[in-house]
Amino acid sequence: MKSYIYVHTVSLDKGENHGIAWQARKELHKAARKVLATSAKILRNPFADPFSTVDIEDHECAVWLLLRKSKSDDKTTRLEAVREMSETHHWHDYQYRIIAQACDPKTLIGLARSKESDLRFFLLPPPLPSLKVGGLWCFGGNGLPYAESFGEVPSATVEMFCLEAIVKHSEISTHCDKIEANGGLQLLQRLYQLHKDCPKVQRNIMRVIGNMALNEHLHSSIVRSGWVSIMAEAMKSPHIMESSHAARILANLDRETVQEKYQDGVYVLHPQYRTSQPIKADVLFIHGLMGAAFKTWRQQDSEQAVIEKPMEDEDRYTTCWPKTWLAKDCPALRIISVEYDTSLSDWRARCPMERKSIAFRSNELLRKLRAAGVGDRPVVWISHSMGGLLVKKMLLEASAKPEMSTVINNTRGIIFYSVPHHGSRLAEYSVNIRYLLFPSLEVKELSKDSPALKTLQDDFLEFAKDKNFQVLNFVETLPTYIGSMIKLHVVPVESADLGIGDLIPVDVNHLNICKPKKKDAFLYQRTLQFIREALAKDLEN
Repeated sequence: MKSYIYVHTVSLDKGENHGIAWQARKELHKAARKVLATSAKILRNPFADPFSTVDIEDHECAVWLLLRKSKSDDKTTRLEAVREMSETHHWHDYQYRIIAQACDPKTLIGLARSKESDLRFFLLPPPLPSLKVGGLWCFGGNGLPYAESFGEVPSATVEMFCLEAIVKHSEISTHCDKIEANGGLQLLQRLYQLHKDCPKVQRNIMRVIGNMALNEHLHSSIVRSGWVSIMAEAMKSPHIMESSHAARILANLDRETVQEKYQDGVYVLHPQYRTSQPIKADVLFIHGLMGAAFKTWRQQDSEQAVIEKPMEDEDRYTTCWPKTWLAKDCPALRIISVEYDTSLSDWRARCPMERKSIAFRSNELLRKLRAAGVGDRPVVWISHSMGGLLVKKMLLEASAKPEMSTVINNTRGIIFYSVPHHGSRLAEYSVNIRYLLFPSLEVKELSKDSPALKTLQDDFLEFAKDKNFQVLNFVETLPTYIGSMIKLHVVPVESADLGIGDLIPVDVNHLNICKPKKKDAFLYQRTLQFIREALAKDLEN
């Protein structure tokens, strides 16, 4: 290793010493040589070799020792080094830059997944290549002329259309290779920067990167392209969707502390960072028709809550109570929220040809959840509306597959928020509501006379009784507005009664049955009580 220091030349004759300037140059030269010699010694020699701290100042020694420690062959030593780095907040800028420039990818990813890490650990992404003719969407194809053929369609709509197509492609490993080979990581990063004011575009881009991160042979490309630095900043965002998408990407990149792989639509709400807190159980949140992984579980808005929002006091108002309230009350839980597309009508479906039945969705979600390690720990399932039907179907399917037996054996309890076990009135109104002129397959399957729904109910009731699952049912008592024309009880009391477990009516409509008004409200406190009771023995160990 060669290092060069450039200083102004001076006479070697001590008699020509011109005072303090000359002395300063001399001392600077000596200090620089000492730093370079010491750093070279540390990086060249094994960490276990003797090293004298006399050669360098104490604060400089810590930087290089931690850097060397982070490259140890011992995993525990590496993790300890990353933790110590992340907890250091008194260094100068150049010391953080030394780590940023010299650390390996494992250390960089570990720092990005450490809550206290300073963002100065992360270098700016490398310069992006200049755009070529063909725009952002031509990964070797002829996409731009096709996009331009839409004529009057806004460019943002066309871009979203293209981006959603790439999200689907990124679910296939060989397609991820093609995206990477054709400069997709850089192009997506450019698009990410261009759309800083459009969170939906950025989230879809993060979905693509998260899917690509499932392929370990692409990790080095993802790191080199600068995505870790971008996600380290996104992790600290106050917006739950942005931070959760970033957390998924980094967890899929972190093979030091994470064995699970989080596929598209599976988001860990807690813990999102590396933690020394032992995780003893999982709580899964499955939304329903027209729901989402984050918005379904937010706090119910009220005039008081709106006033309190700017205070950012999560005990008084939260945009996602599982991530804040539940994680704080039960820190030993891993909390996962699942997202999947649903539609009331085939008019509004993103892809009407891609109709998915409850049976198809449940098989898809079960596969994703098992890849995320669901079943390795005790589990409590929490579901809203159609999500409860998916939970029932997933458990029945898991019971028929020997490789899924741990999912059944570790299920401790299930909470159903207004789940239409016996059908929903929503399907009855489909011909009267403009948006349901052509009801989607999901809505059709909620019909009271659906044979599949009756079979699912009968099979699961017998199965749940045999397994002695703990069950809690909530049901709405107020009607819900569907569009501007119809108001109805989406799930009547008799349909929300599974046949086992407590049935608790709540004075809210269907959309708000899973949205507590505040942390000390009955809805949240009863949910928390059930989780603690179902997992009592597991959380004590």
